[in-house]
Amino acid sequence: MTKIRTIAFVLPQFHPIPENDAWWGKGFTEWTNVAKAQPLFSDHYQPHLPTDLGFYDLRLEQARNAQAAIAKEHGIEGFCYYHYWFNGKRLLDYPIDEMLRLQKPDMPFMLCWANENWTRRWDGLENEILIKQEYSLDDDKEHMRWLCEKVFSDPRYIRVNNCPVFMIYRHDLFPDINKTTDIWREIAQKEFGYKDLYLTVTESFNNQVDPKSISFDAAVEFAPHTVIRNKYESNAKASFLDKITGKKQKKLDLRDFSKGVKASKERLIPSYKLYRCVTPSWDNTARKKEKGIIAVGSCPELYQDWLEFMVKSFEPYSKEENFIFINAMNEWAEGNHLEPCIKYGNAYLEATKKALNSN
Repeated sequence: MTKIRTIAFVLPQFHPIPENDAWWGKGFTEWTNVAKAQPLFSDHYQPHLPTDLGFYDLRLEQARNAQAAIAKEHGIEGFCYYHYWFNGKRLLDYPIDEMLRLQKPDMPFMLCWANENWTRRWDGLENEILIKQEYSLDDDKEHMRWLCEKVFSDPRYIRVNNCPVFMIYRHDLFPDINKTTDIWREIAQKEFGYKDLYLTVTESFNNQVDPKSISFDAAVEFAPHTVIRNKYESNAKASFLDKITGKKQKKLDLRDFSKGVKASKERLIPSYKLYRCVTPSWDNTARKKEKGIIAVGSCPELYQDWLEFMVKSFEPYSKEENFIFINAMNEWAEGNHLEPCIKYGNAYLEATKKALNSN
């Protein structure tokens, strides 16, 4: 039986950077939104507060090592770090640069280029652009040369048949994605001697595409977007804020987590290569307050059942094309994390370990 490699997405926005200082105030990190979150109805779990790892700072080697250690202890075999590149300018890059420099932690990893405009979505103002994502063939060349030289050469970098795995978040934003992939592959092969690249694309916003049609090797489900596609039918939950202020609040956007899990399980598997994905939960009201989306009904038991289903039903495409993704390790402000919290402790990590051992 071919072994499955479980990869968890990791958000690096847990350290201050000059840009965030300027845009949101000195010392802003993802924890800023997490700590000030408030419940919006009587049994609404907010704020999500960390326990075992604490309010860590990913500039610290000890924090990065502890994050990797707790993941490995529970069966996660690699991290997929979000990567932010804007025409040669990088954001939230310090943890990855230090990981590369120190060669620690001893954790396989890959990158997912979050190739959108940088906006004020962290506080709900998505239409206010702070750094625009502009595309050009010259930038495609510069980007791939940097990746090949600085990142793909790392011995921990995840590969398929000796080809570095690189993921993009939004293929639909490129002016000509096929030209871009041609350039990337040519540079990797001719200038740096790689056998090839193994390119994957997420199904963000449920945007499903045959990866071969855009010169990619495989698609990756984006489980949070699967979950939030399903509306929660009950309107019985009154706003917690109504009760303490007496003011009518905007109707909350509730989604049904269990329906999302059911839809994921019942999905017809396409003919192209698709890597499955699960998510622990979803609630981004820490960022967007009443404008956020809350997936009602998530719990460690349901998450474990979902992951077990994926583990038992997934048939790897080859010995090394064997990924299942978890989204995410630490999206705390989206209520989407495996890391231990004040309500569930390490139950989601334990559920991960049990599910991975179920096959």
